[in-house]
Amino acid sequence: MHTITLREGADLDGFRRAVRRLAAARTAPEAVLWSVGAPSLFGDEAPALENGPPVFLPQAVGQLIETVVCHGDPERYALLYRLVWRVLNGERALLDQHADPLVHRLERLDKAVRRDIHKMHAFLRFRALPALDGGERYIAWFEPDHHIVEAVAPFFVERFESMVWTILTPKGSLHWDRHRLMTGPPAERPDSLTDDRFAEGWLRYYESTFNPARVNPTAMRAEMPRKYWANMPETAAIPAMVRSAPARVQAMLEAEAAIPRRRMPEKAVAAMAKQAPDSLAELNRLIQRSEPLVPGATQAVLGEGPEGAAIAIVGEQPGDQEDREGRPFVGPAGQLLTAALEEAGVDRGGLYLTNAVKHFKFVQRGKRRIHQSPTSGEVKHYRWWLMTELGFVRPRLVVALGATAALALSGRPVSVLRERGPMAFDGRNGFVTVHPSYLLRLPGDEERRRAQAEFVADLRRAAALA
Repeated sequence: MHTITLREGADLDGFRRAVRRLAAARTAPEAVLWSVGAPSLFGDEAPALENGPPVFLPQAVGQLIETVVCHGDPERYALLYRLVWRVLNGERALLDQHADPLVHRLERLDKAVRRDIHKMHAFLRFRALPALDGGERYIAWFEPDHHIVEAVAPFFVERFESMVWTILTPKGSLHWDRHRLMTGPPAERPDSLTDDRFAEGWLRYYESTFNPARVNPTAMRAEMPRKYWANMPETAAIPAMVRSAPARVQAMLEAEAAIPRRRMPEKAVAAMAKQAPDSLAELNRLIQRSEPLVPGATQAVLGEGPEGAAIAIVGEQPGDQEDREGRPFVGPAGQLLTAALEEAGVDRGGLYLTNAVKHFKFVQRGKRRIHQSPTSGEVKHYRWWLMTELGFVRPRLVVALGATAALALSGRPVSVLRERGPMAFDGRNGFVTVHPSYLLRLPGDEERRRAQAEFVADLRRAAALA
């Protein structure tokens, strides 16, 4: 027998080294005795483990190992090595066999650990304590079922990076000093965990979000077991809220119905207005420093052209190519616009070109980034920037390409095909026409040629108005 002794807790590194050594020696699972902590009384103790040659496993197997080593089951390492052995000996798709007894048991261990991690994320509560430097430090006590302390550490570091905190558990401890994470031994529940100002504020918030119409004590106890209640300040309010739920539901039924308020970004728009740039260059610097409203864009795509241009053309938003190059109207729709301007006798270099929304919104499908139209709320978010930009450019005529640009300029939904032609935009002379991307989407050649001729005629008319 080969005896492998790993450290207490989740010894992932030790297990990996052992697997490499055992797999290199072609050691079957039946010939390995796994122990944790103190050396085993049975069999010969294996010499200090050295890294053997790499063992190549399917990604799903590696992920399962990382989770299951955190379980408290003393047989977890033996079960995992049996899995590795079978995978290395011809059963590469073993994890797809959910009815297999070994796979079934490991999946249950995996689920238990993931649930324990979720509970620690959800039910751990920090309390504030005075620090030696006069600031505040935070301490929390939690009782996990499994060895998940190191597994949850990245979550709490990312979530509470600016705080000094300590998490104590019977399985181990963590300490973060804003710069370095330190692990420590198991601990006992401290006596100093009393509710503080933050706990009182959290309790008020919890009470205000409680929905009496959805009270289900059985489901509540299943999702939030009583073992965690002692460490959670909001649980003190639960009995009274459950008792008062029927009366509150009745009061809600008797109250008059109210139309829900639409969430609109008024505060964000007001904050933009306070920035008050004094030039187009300063405005562009503000736009470049701002985060995209919808994450994913490479950069903000700024307007391009001379201040004082007779015509400003406003599109919807940058496309994939515009996002990569940082210039407006350089993709397929932009190339079609350039050709139409040339046919209409309009010099693109003398125009000011920009977009209602400054960042590319898309959904990733494989290697392609598929355009997604901005919502009305997103258009409103960027509208202050657009109107301020046009205030610096001072064009004689603003041409809206498509419904999104018309919405941004007019502040109301516009049907392009019904309202195509001259239109006033907040006191500015304007003109509405289709977006070039609309022409690219038309199915038939004849229909596309007719629509393109109408688009060129619109550009000629706009140039004459300007």
